[in-house]
Amino acid sequence: MRTLPAGMQAHLDSGTTTLCHCWRLTLASGERLGFTDHDRALQFDGTTFEAAAGFTGSEIESSLGFSVDNLEASGALQSGMLDAGRLRAGDFDHAEVEIWRVNWSDVSQRLLMRKGHLGEVTYGDGAFQAEVRGLSHILGQTRGRIYQHGCDAVLGDARCGVNANLPAYSVTATVMAVTGETLRVSGIAAADDWFTRGRVLWLSGDGQGRSLAIKRQRNMEGEDHITLWQAPAFAVAPGDQIRLTAGCDRQFSTCRSKFNNAANFRGFPHMPGNDFVTGFARQGDPANTGGKRN
Repeated sequence: MRTLPAGMQAHLDSGTTTLCHCWRLTLASGERLGFTDHDRALQFDGTTFEAAAGFTGSEIESSLGFSVDNLEASGALQSGMLDAGRLRAGDFDHAEVEIWRVNWSDVSQRLLMRKGHLGEVTYGDGAFQAEVRGLSHILGQTRGRIYQHGCDAVLGDARCGVNANLPAYSVTATVMAVTGETLRVSGIAAADDWFTRGRVLWLSGDGQGRSLAIKRQRNMEGEDHITLWQAPAFAVAPGDQIRLTAGCDRQFSTCRSKFNNAANFRGFPHMPGNDFVTGFARQGDPANTGGKRN
């Protein structure tokens, strides 16, 4: 049972209430954004909750057990903090969401109704819709390692051990032109596919600090081209400085020959495949042994 803040129960019992909803988003970067359905801005806990931002929430459905509570946040992209570019760039992915019920005449009288994280976000035609997942959704996610042929480490992390900043694996380049998801760059002195499946980090321009995955790296007619998996969600201009990091396909042969890092390979390259398992099962089938088991 929830305990209401001092004065809030009396306010509810008065028969005339001045209540509103406030939503607070805490992004992965630590930035906090506040919105309210009240007609003027409110402030508490160091956060200003912007009014008339086009941010609304659907009816909350709660249930016992570990099922995920159902809630959606939606609205028009009226706030400068909710522009389509930031949504497309992933700034709001897995942001922490707090939903408060607040007495706008006395914000000290407030109650935290729900807390969770943003899930799938869709947008278009000047509006957005975001799924809000309850804390219980984390319990439904796979935890621990998966036994597989490929490596499950990230190139350059502590488990991998490769220094991805070495000149052999990282290079600074300059954007010469951009067409959709393809960048024409200068400053690469590497064979084709050396940076395929790698990362590109913007060091300057509107995308400074953002990193995107590389789909393919090719030299065509003497010019180096970087193809991304999707077009950047920010403006890219000739002259932008970028840093390319070598790609890894997570195979044992690549780890050994390209990075000389076989000792730290985090996959199971010698694990039997489906053909071996199927053949072993057939050997134990009486139908294949004349009614006798080996």
